[in-house]
Amino acid sequence: MSIATPPVAKKQPHVENHHGIELSDDYAWLRDPGYPEVKDAEILAHLEAENAWFETRMAGQQDRIDALFREMRARIKEADKSVPQKDGDWLYWIEFEEGAEYKKWWRRPVAGGPDELILDEVALAEGHDYFRLGAISVSSDGKLLAWSVDDNGSERFTARIKVLETGEVLPDEIPGTLSSLVWVAGDKGLVYSLANEQWRTDNARLHWLGTPISSDVELYHEDDEGFRVGSSLSANEQWLIIGSSDHETSEVRLVPAADPLAHPVLVRARETGVEYDVDLHEATVFVHANDTHENFRLATAHISHPGEWTTQIEGSDDFYLTGFDLFRDFYVIEGRRAGLDQIEVRYYDDPQRIEPIRFPEASYVAGLGDNPEWAVSTLRLSYESMVSPATVYDYDVASRGLTTLKVQEIPSGYDAALYTTERLEIAARDGTLIPVSILYRKDRANGGPLHLYGYGAYGIAIDPGFSTTRLSLVDRGFAYAIAHIRGGDDLGRAWYKAGKLDKRTNTFSDFVDVAKGLIGRGYTKAGRISISGGSAGGELMGAVINSDPGLWGAVVAHVPFVDVLATMLDASLPLTPGEWPEWGNPIEDQAAFELIRSYSPYDQVKAQVYPPLLVTAGLNDPRVTYWEPAKWVARLREKKTDDNELLLKTNMGAGHGGKSGRFESLKETAEEFAFILWQLGVKA
Repeated sequence: MSIATPPVAKKQPHVENHHGIELSDDYAWLRDPGYPEVKDAEILAHLEAENAWFETRMAGQQDRIDALFREMRARIKEADKSVPQKDGDWLYWIEFEEGAEYKKWWRRPVAGGPDELILDEVALAEGHDYFRLGAISVSSDGKLLAWSVDDNGSERFTARIKVLETGEVLPDEIPGTLSSLVWVAGDKGLVYSLANEQWRTDNARLHWLGTPISSDVELYHEDDEGFRVGSSLSANEQWLIIGSSDHETSEVRLVPAADPLAHPVLVRARETGVEYDVDLHEATVFVHANDTHENFRLATAHISHPGEWTTQIEGSDDFYLTGFDLFRDFYVIEGRRAGLDQIEVRYYDDPQRIEPIRFPEASYVAGLGDNPEWAVSTLRLSYESMVSPATVYDYDVASRGLTTLKVQEIPSGYDAALYTTERLEIAARDGTLIPVSILYRKDRANGGPLHLYGYGAYGIAIDPGFSTTRLSLVDRGFAYAIAHIRGGDDLGRAWYKAGKLDKRTNTFSDFVDVAKGLIGRGYTKAGRISISGGSAGGELMGAVINSDPGLWGAVVAHVPFVDVLATMLDASLPLTPGEWPEWGNPIEDQAAFELIRSYSPYDQVKAQVYPPLLVTAGLNDPRVTYWEPAKWVARLREKKTDDNELLLKTNMGAGHGGKSGRFESLKETAEEFAFILWQLGVKA
């Protein structure tokens, strides 16, 4: 459907009072009171009108969208499979067939025999506009498979179980899960978590095979509405680990996997601000905790006194200890030094024996891959950089040698020698040096267009990894830069803390200062920068177009968290209570209220020129509800003083991640890049 003018949302006065301050929101009506079901005809009609406006304005770019999609798809090896990995008596791998949106899960006996198809995502997705596999778990004896599926983007998964030898799907069906699926009690029981009405996992439950779901046992219930519960097995598979946490505090209980109804062993009671996770080697509990240093230490305790921790690796300002993995004969720690990934093999009987794994490039992303077995002599590793495609290695622990098993193949061709990558440091306005990873072709002209990506929240680092889609901009003369701004944990926990709560605005100013620094160094010019971010990164987009609209030539905000104040004031929303440690609680804390209000993109929209903007949303998104971007676009249409493009596309059958399927998601990236090229006037 083509329409001649952009839709104008009606204004319906709505006023709330908090801390003696009136908040007026004329577009609050866009929230369907029946959410998570959205059935209000007027709301749906408005979203459809916005979609029609998107289609109308993008129609002239369809040839470019198609061309971008073809070249992106041509970089994907359509018939592809992972490197098989041994787990017990079987080798497991996943495989994509030519043209398939989804993968198939295979195995074959180590001793020899035919390949077995254990799960067919293609068949499961048939007839659904959206499909996402949640958890998948093979029982320890290799006879049963549990898996869960979301077919509408709501992130409420239905779990099923089947007998692998016969293919029989058992009658056991568990709807509403939002968790891993953990086999216990000799594969007779399955531990999972249900999402409650507020989309919070406040429980760990046990299902005995062959019994009604109504008789499932709640092993643990979390009373703090801000905490989430998750379960896993220890590396030696002897213990069920039940963890509960929010964004800054955690608590762990241990239950014998053979006897899941036994009384849980509390490792250490929760203490606000202390995060820890555990695993076990024989009778020793290994603990990764930030109780003595914000960059975490590794400690041990005896299972009889699991809360009495003795340091094995001290916390350090220089080394950010991000995690550890236990194996029978050694253990592995992972972390970052100066923002660069580090992997070290260490030994239980010789604490001074430290064997770092070396990689060939100065800047890269590396980590442990899938290593399911307890007794191993080699480790599966993953590796990539902004110029090096994804690589799978086996690392021989005894010889300390790397063997290349697979390098990502790009069928349409890729010559790494055409590209260069740099790691820059750009001073923020307070003098802090912000790392920037940048990729461009060696023949790129100075001052050309540049794409800047950022996130900066939840302590999530944005790795300088490889992307085939990114090449569609870089090959058209763009530099592609990642701003490692505060709010992520790229440089350690202090980096994260410097971008949350009362320091939240550092994230936004860092991003702006990186852009200005790149201009100052001649990489680009004001107005020649496209930017993008999603979710909390979409909040970043909203903040920087309010503060510095003239810097940006095109902006893409995916499922943007832009109505921050209203969302944090609404404790009934799925994520809100658990988010207060990240953003602050404006209900109880007036200072938090005033700070959030000062940067919340929706609340700070004003009469000014805004850059061209493409916004996406998901009708079924439980993380950033659809009305946040819808309200934001409505207010922008009302306030902005320019004729620049403002487009909203709502996926009416998807959630937070957009469309599912490896090619369908490429189409959305092609639309994003076409919008950027159009707005920056790049003809190629």
